[in-house]
Amino acid sequence: MDSDGTQDTRGTHANPVPRPAGPPEVPPRHTAAPGVPPRPDGSAFLTWLRAPRPETPPGVWRFGHRPRPQEEPELIPARQLVSGAVIAFLVGWLIWSLLWNGYLGGWWLLPLYAMIPDSWAQPHSIASVVVVYAYYVLIALVIMTGVGRLGRWGEIWRRYGPPAWRPAAPRAERPPAPEQDPAEWPQLRAAGAADAAERLATEARAGLMRDVDHARIVRAWQGVRTGRHTLAAFTGAVLKDGAAACLHPSGERDLPARLARHDLLTGQVRLGTTADDPRNPYAYRGAGLALGPDLLGTSLLAVGPAGSGKTGTVVRPLAESLCLHALAGRAAVVVVGAAGAGLGPADAYDVVVRIGNPESVYDLDLYGGTSDPDEAAAVLAEALVGDLADPHPGSDSRRSTTVLAQLLGPFRAVHGRFPSVPELRQLLDGTPGPLEELRTALQGSGQESLLRELDARERQLGHPGDVAAVLADRVALLDRPAFAGFFDTSGQSKPFSLKALDHPVRVRIDLPERGHADASRMLARLVLAQFTASVAVREDRSLFACLVLDDATGVVTPEAVRGIQRLRSGNAGVVLTLRTLDDVPRPLRGPLLGSTGCRMALSGLTPWDGQDFAEVWGKEWTEARDVTDRQIIAETPAGKAVHMLRRVITGKAPTARAVTVRQVERERWSASELAHGVPPGHAVLSLTTVKGEHAPPLLVDLRG
Repeated sequence: MDSDGTQDTRGTHANPVPRPAGPPEVPPRHTAAPGVPPRPDGSAFLTWLRAPRPETPPGVWRFGHRPRPQEEPELIPARQLVSGAVIAFLVGWLIWSLLWNGYLGGWWLLPLYAMIPDSWAQPHSIASVVVVYAYYVLIALVIMTGVGRLGRWGEIWRRYGPPAWRPAAPRAERPPAPEQDPAEWPQLRAAGAADAAERLATEARAGLMRDVDHARIVRAWQGVRTGRHTLAAFTGAVLKDGAAACLHPSGERDLPARLARHDLLTGQVRLGTTADDPRNPYAYRGAGLALGPDLLGTSLLAVGPAGSGKTGTVVRPLAESLCLHALAGRAAVVVVGAAGAGLGPADAYDVVVRIGNPESVYDLDLYGGTSDPDEAAAVLAEALVGDLADPHPGSDSRRSTTVLAQLLGPFRAVHGRFPSVPELRQLLDGTPGPLEELRTALQGSGQESLLRELDARERQLGHPGDVAAVLADRVALLDRPAFAGFFDTSGQSKPFSLKALDHPVRVRIDLPERGHADASRMLARLVLAQFTASVAVREDRSLFACLVLDDATGVVTPEAVRGIQRLRSGNAGVVLTLRTLDDVPRPLRGPLLGSTGCRMALSGLTPWDGQDFAEVWGKEWTEARDVTDRQIIAETPAGKAVHMLRRVITGKAPTARAVTVRQVERERWSASELAHGVPPGHAVLSLTTVKGEHAPPLLVDLRG
């Protein structure tokens, strides 16, 4: 017996047969590297591509959606349904009994007598017995059908019978015809690019194509149809690289990781599920809630306290979706937030600007990449003192723009560049040395117009109302040791400019939140001002541009509101989040809510914030039912006795109920409901598309 419990049989045979000598056994050759799963086929991709995506109201997740009727069907209470079915059965039984026992006469047998021939009328004829009982069954079925319809037996069968016991089986979809199959690229075949279509279809069936590849090639084909690319160049790229054709400049075909559900065929990202709540329209209840460029093009404002899920459930999925669109050549995205805010890994972006971090590869261009001093002055003035302007929609920072233009123009004419942060601070402080150097250089070059600008600036120095001192104090926030290596204008660094929004670029800007809160808010205003200015002058507006600002505290100014209002016409939008509307000046709250087409109120909102949302969402006509119970007074002794007996049995006085139905106008969501009626992890969201379609405020579960 061996140590492992098995019996040793080596000595049981007297003459063991020797095994012939031969080459050692060789294990079968592996067709793939060890540990690598077999290459998948394209069934999953083809299933995704061929899934139904019906037309839906704004905000509904279209992938695999099953539309519901606009109005909720009337649902009969179970007690009323069962009692009606029983009563209908008893009525049918009574009718049959009356017919069978002859209480209603024999008229119902006349058709039977008319059909039976005389030869079948013999006693004990088998044919006559069969026909008679078949006639009885027919009459019984007619009665059962009538009372069944009257008693809604079919509704009981569907609600409580076997159809309700088993889960609904998915409907088997018929394979589409080749001319309608998106996997066969019929639009390419119709245009004469059959070879390219066959190459793409083959790679899709082999599992070599992803959703980003499909979206990217569709985008390139749109460029062919609009004339930006030639058909020969497109076909050559597809035949050469297949599904990897027309790659993003980064060479990436997907993000390192995905946390949200995306459907690049419709451009949507799923944020949650619309709650099954009576306040939601019936067509939306239980449907997925998704956003895409058609909704973000009207801009989104999300308001909720800290910890309500703005970053994790709203900002991060939207940033991830826009990065996927950028890889497909459809969008350019700039994501701005505090360092460590969880806006996605650095590998998911092409440019990561870490302001205040010495290890940052990229720098931020303080002047937005422009060479026009007036444009640079306007953007910089908005960033520096935009929050100090009169907080009314018609005000602006024109005086600050003039002061900066009086200095930036002469400096660029002399040095061929804009001043750095320390140089700009010295010029705004009115230090004699730099101003004298500028004057001397301008006198030597003969630029009299710029010399007059400098003279005007020197005359205003020290006068009451001069905003140069305020500008110098704000510039001093950037003239700190932590930012010594940033905002370089000498060309020694890699400055990022928002002029790059003409290309499908993915950018993340990390703001130095800790210890530099004022500087972070100023830089956020700078990025927003540069974004609105750059989007307005883009050449290719077919590329959707979006700025995602994780915390817009101190960013909303009169000029910013006007810039947001102009974004829709430039195929661009912004996503802003706020902890409370108190971070926005009171005169700007209404214009801000009016300029954003998508508004989200998360759980934990204050009643004051809820009041602003309730006003912008307005009112609607609804049906109000007033029920009145009136006590019945008996006048006869018999009636009084009956009422006394009813009071003893039920414990209540006899009453008559009166119902009054009227149309009233009420708020869609009141301030109290927004403050106290939104469950944790939920939000109330209203939507507007770039085409003007509206969705009413919806209660959405962001955890679904």
